[in-house]
Amino acid sequence: MRVFALSKRILQQLIRDKRTLALIIFAPILVLTMLYLVFDGEEYVPEIGLVNVPEQVAEQMEDSDAEVTVYANQVEAYHGVVSGSLDAYVQFEDGSPLVFLEGSDPSVNSEAIRWIQSTLSALQENSHAANLEIEYLHGSENIGIFDYYGPVLLGFFVFLFVFLVSGVSFIRERTTGTLERLLSTPIRKWEIVMGYLLGFALVTVLQSAIIAWYSIYILDMMMAGSFTAVLAITLLLALTALTLGILVSSFANSEFQMIQFIPIVVIPQIFFSGLFNLETISDLLSWIGPLTPLYYAAESLRDVMVRGYGWRDIYDNLLVLLGFSAIFVILNILVLRRYRKI
Repeated sequence: MRVFALSKRILQQLIRDKRTLALIIFAPILVLTMLYLVFDGEEYVPEIGLVNVPEQVAEQMEDSDAEVTVYANQVEAYHGVVSGSLDAYVQFEDGSPLVFLEGSDPSVNSEAIRWIQSTLSALQENSHAANLEIEYLHGSENIGIFDYYGPVLLGFFVFLFVFLVSGVSFIRERTTGTLERLLSTPIRKWEIVMGYLLGFALVTVLQSAIIAWYSIYILDMMMAGSFTAVLAITLLLALTALTLGILVSSFANSEFQMIQFIPIVVIPQIFFSGLFNLETISDLLSWIGPLTPLYYAAESLRDVMVRGYGWRDIYDNLLVLLGFSAIFVILNILVLRRYRKI
């Protein structure tokens, strides 16, 4: 009987806690739906440029399932690869094919090479298919999966743990009465928010620096650009996670409820961070990516670490991350009104 009484009490608590009940049902449905739309998307189609390709080969390639563009010269095709509109271009020199790959994504590299080889083989150009000369804009033939996905994972784990720690810590400030005592003083709302941010930020800076250093210099993650740029990206991402964590914690009544927000706020961002090719994601989801901080941070980390880009190439993404943080700070100030108007 005591077992049934205890079970009844637990059940009644869950029923009364409408937020928890909704999250444990809605969150798995949301994540599963997003997984379905991600994996049920279209197959990736390589984008190939052709330069000085024999007419017979060009016709065969244009009739294939890839997106093929004919260029008048090598310079135009090269700019197509640099701008990201092409995965590779094929150029015949003295009768032999030269393949120039963008090179940063090993899965795209293998798909482009496979497609080119199969097309040449279909034309009975087996010698050409077997003796492709391949050059890379970024990376090399030795670039690994971890090199490409590592920067995304670096950004994700920085975001996840800063979000969680800041949110749980702020909940403790509320449940222990510290926040109420602060609100009873003449201190203003923006001063409270900035004070918490500066306090958490010191730990966040140290955490981000250690994780970035360990990933690059201990795990030997590919690093073609500047470590300073990587550190700046991770710090701005951590600041965004910090401000968002504090904001979300305002709507949670316990650490348990804060953790329940992870599948709603954090996990969906991983789908748009670059772990999955955004060109193959369903149109029903693709528009969400630019609305998430991790989308810009992961792109910048990959640009610096894999492609070797500099500040000029990533500054716009850094400004977006800074903008996210500013918006969350303003929202935090407004949310404090629910506790007391100062």
